[in-house]
Amino acid sequence: MTVTAIAETRKVTFEEFMAISDAERHTEWIRGELVEMSPVSRRHLDVADFLHALLRLFVRDNNLGIVAHEPFVMRLPDVPAAREPDVFFVSTPNQHRMLDTYLDGPANLVIEVVSLESRERDYSTKYFEYQMGGVDEYWVIDPLRDIATFYLLDSAGKYQEGNIAPDGYYYSQSVRGFRLNPEWLWQEPLPDERTVLPLSRSSDV
Repeated sequence: MTVTAIAETRKVTFEEFMAISDAERHTEWIRGELVEMSPVSRRHLDVADFLHALLRLFVRDNNLGIVAHEPFVMRLPDVPAAREPDVFFVSTPNQHRMLDTYLDGPANLVIEVVSLESRERDYSTKYFEYQMGGVDEYWVIDPLRDIATFYLLDSAGKYQEGNIAPDGYYYSQSVRGFRLNPEWLWQEPLPDERTVLPLSRSSDV
């Protein structure tokens, strides 16, 4: 049975969604419905790939956990949605959440890269889902406007916006010792992640 056929007849469970998910079609499970995502632009893909490669190198070199990307699914507790974040990081103590086919619980860090059709979803819908679901750190990277916004969960479980330091870097609270210069993301072409990797290391590592 195809995704379209099931979506048209009735709502599906998360287990049904996982059983029929097709890696060739980017779909997410929202309140029992299958929602197909629109194709992304080359710029979106380049920025997401750069962040994934840079974080993966840093995390691997420092033995901090796992970095993954869509279409791997993240299912959050108490949130009726299963999302496929553009990039996410799961720390070593939380690696038990990484099952064979999905992340069962919140990532420590989620990154979404904004497209024209995803602006409302990334800035609003996912913001509240990730906050409610306990994602410690959420980055919204907007190459359409050259803006990067960083959110951190406070002690009350609410997102507070993180600040860029005077040196121009954002220092991650979830990826220990990692810092990002947002200006890297707006370059054309994007820098080689191996070139900026030494610059991404803060004094915490």
